Amino acid sequence: MLKQELENRRLSHQASRRMFLKQGSAALLAGTLSQTGVSLAAETEPAKPKTGIKKAVKYQMITEPVSVLDKFKMLKDLGFEGTEIHYRSKVDPKEVRRAIDATGVQVHGFLNSSRDELKDSIDQAKYYGGTSVLVVAGRVDDKHPYDVVYQQQQAKLRKHLPYAEQQGIKLLVENVWNNFLLSPLEMARFIDELESPAAGVYFDVGNVVRFGWPEQWIRILGPRIVKLDIKEYSRKKQKDEGLWKGFQVEINEGDCNWPAVRKALNDIGYTQGWATAEVKGGDRQRLQDISDRMDRALDLA
Repeated sequence: MLKQELENRRLSHQASRRMFLKQGSAALLAGTLSQTGVSLAAETEPAKPKTGIKKAVKYQMITEPVSVLDKFKMLKDLGFEGTEIHYRSKVDPKEVRRAIDATGVQVHGFLNSSRDELKDSIDQAKYYGGTSVLVVAGRVDDKHPYDVVYQQQQAKLRKHLPYAEQQGIKLLVENVWNNFLLSPLEMARFIDELESPAAGVYFDVGNVVRFGWPEQWIRILGPRIVKLDIKEYSRKKQKDEGLWKGFQVEINEGDCNWPAVRKALNDIGYTQGWATAEVKGGDRQRLQDISDRMDRALDLA
C-alpha cells in the first residue's frame, strides 16, 4: 500500500513538472515573439524625432498689398508662427501689436543690423514681445583692421548686454559676409568672452556654404546658437555667374546638406528654436512655396 502511494506521488510530480516546463516555454516563446515584433516594428517604422522648431519670415518679405492684420493672418494660414521686423520697416508698431494679439503670430525678434545704438532695438523687441535683437558685428576692410573691429564690437555689445539681460532680450551676432569672425572657433570665442547669458549667435545656414559646411559650424557653436536664418547657396552658380549669384537658388536646390544640418541641430539639442526664411519674398503663393520648402529642408511636415 505504501509502495503504491509513493509511486502515485512520483507520477503526479512528473506530470506537474512537465506542465510547468510547457507553460514556461510557451511564456518564453510569447515574450520572444513580442520583443521581436517590437524590434521589427522599430526597424520598419522608425520614430520621427519630435521638433518644436517654429517657422518665420522676415516682415519685408511679405509683399501682398494688404493690411498689417491681413498679413499676419496670411502668415498663420501658411504655417508660419512668426516674423521679424527690421528697423527700416515702414510699419506702425501699434498696428503690429494689435495684429499679434489678434492672430497669435509672433514678432519673435527685431533686426538691428550694424547700428551702434542697440537700446532702441532692445526696447522694440520688448514692445513686440520678441526675445532677440539681431546684430551684425561690424566689418573688416583696409580701413578697419581685424583686431580693432574685434575690440570695438565686443565693447559695443558689453555696453548694452546688461540692459538686454534686464529686459529678457538676447543680442545675437549673425555670421555674415563682413570679413569678420570667419570660423566657428573664433565666433565661439567671441561670444564666450562676452560672459553674458544674453549673448549668442544668430546662425545663417546659407551664408556659410560659400566657404564652409553649416553642419560643422552648428556642431562647434553648439548651444551658443539661439536662432536660425534659412537660405541656400550654390557654389556652381557662384563659379559660373558670380559671387552673389550663389544666393539665387531656392531652398533645397543649392549645396546645403539639409539632412546633415538636421542631424547637427538635433545633436546640439536645437529642437525648440526659431527658423526664419531670408530669401526673396512675394505674394501669398510665393510665401506658400517658401513654407513648403522649409518643411522639406527641416523635416517639419
